Amino acid sequence: MSNAIGMIEFKTTASGITAADMMIKTSEVQVIEAQTVCPGKYIALITGDLSAVKAAVEAAVNTYEDKCIDSFVLGNPHESIFPAIYGATQIEEISALGILETYDAASIIEAADQAAKTAIVDLIELRIAKGMCGKSYMLLTGEVSAVEASIQRAKELVAAKGMFLDASVIAHPDRRMIDSIL
Repeated sequence: MSNAIGMIEFKTTASGITAADMMIKTSEVQVIEAQTVCPGKYIALITGDLSAVKAAVEAAVNTYEDKCIDSFVLGNPHESIFPAIYGATQIEEISALGILETYDAASIIEAADQAAKTAIVDLIELRIAKGMCGKSYMLLTGEVSAVEASIQRAKELVAAKGMFLDASVIAHPDRRMIDSIL
């Protein structure tokens, strides 16, 4: 995998697709995911070398600044980000469950990366604006203290951007709840 990921989130599909095309033409990057999400916003997630990802995201944001909701560039993203995005994480035991919800799509990936790098936790899922009216959430697990520390750090990150909606930590969730999540 390349050593950086970047994302743009736009208010409209037309500007999002145009901006995503610009990112690909600006730098040597690969599109991981590009699509319309609720409620008619557009996201594009790219990967490549850090300098290429930065240049691509900056070009799109600067050109379509009035249509951009959020964006980010992460160098060396935590390896658990992609399985969580695609719902491919295999979790066998949940000691504590952490949940963090944001108003947008881009900040949840940044929050998940920060959470995974804060303490020893496993990302379970990143739900990125699909079927949630543009909101997003993440689920993670680990020991109670690790989950609390990770959620707190992620909360601080998204709150600073004005995108924090809600968070909670459940110590030893009921097995029936776990089964409904996994």
